[in-house]
Amino acid sequence: MEITGHLRKMKVELSQPVDYSLVLGTERVPLSASLGKDIYLSHTGNIHCIHCDRPIKKSFNQGYCFPCVRRLAQCDICIVKPELCHYDEGTCREPEWGEIHCMQPHYVYLANTSGVKVGITRYNQIPTRWIDQGAVQALPVMEVESRYLSGLAEVEIKQHVSDKTQWQRMLKGQIEPVDLEAYRNEIFEQAGAVLHQLQERFGEEAIQLLEYEDVVNIDYPVQHFPKTVKPLNFDKNPVVSGKLQGIKGQYLILDSGVINIRKFAGYEVQLSI
Repeated sequence: MEITGHLRKMKVELSQPVDYSLVLGTERVPLSASLGKDIYLSHTGNIHCIHCDRPIKKSFNQGYCFPCVRRLAQCDICIVKPELCHYDEGTCREPEWGEIHCMQPHYVYLANTSGVKVGITRYNQIPTRWIDQGAVQALPVMEVESRYLSGLAEVEIKQHVSDKTQWQRMLKGQIEPVDLEAYRNEIFEQAGAVLHQLQERFGEEAIQLLEYEDVVNIDYPVQHFPKTVKPLNFDKNPVVSGKLQGIKGQYLILDSGVINIRKFAGYEVQLSI
């Protein structure tokens, strides 16, 4: 099999284990069934912005050209730090985009990636967001009316648990199960006063605590986890090859190293399996 196209974030489907497809332009290549096979990814040297499709020499923010990074709402700082949302101030870069993506229900969740972390996601990105982060367990703990409110809640909760994933540890596979329900209950107790203040400020319907959700367990198609994590990079070596030993998060795990597919969105690549 040989296919050439521009990379996009891998498509995922929650199953046991997760089902992955590599996206190359309009082609979707099933990958989970290719474990144990030799895989070759050769970067042609061409890169196109994933938004405007212009040819570029360097991408920013996982696939954008520099003008798009400066112009698009989806590249604004409030995407990384939603508590800085300025939609209500009338200064959103793209108000219509904000209506569709930010002024929509969001979930605050706990996930076990490299340990317990807090995160946020739009209502229609569950469980994709959890899978992209390599979570082996996940639990929604709050439902809120907007991305801004999810950011305010996350700011408080991350005083008690991390909001980061140690990606090298996540890829080594040595992640022990934890009692996320116990973490949720403890956080509700520790952060309860501030969370109730947010409810009083914005209304109880705007910020709902979820006390009875079930933990979602996630398994990944991995034959062998790496003992040491060696990152592979198309910018340093245009050819990435090796035996496909697993897939977790947005990473391909090869016997030669690991590569973050999402990082190289917009790169034109020739695939051979």
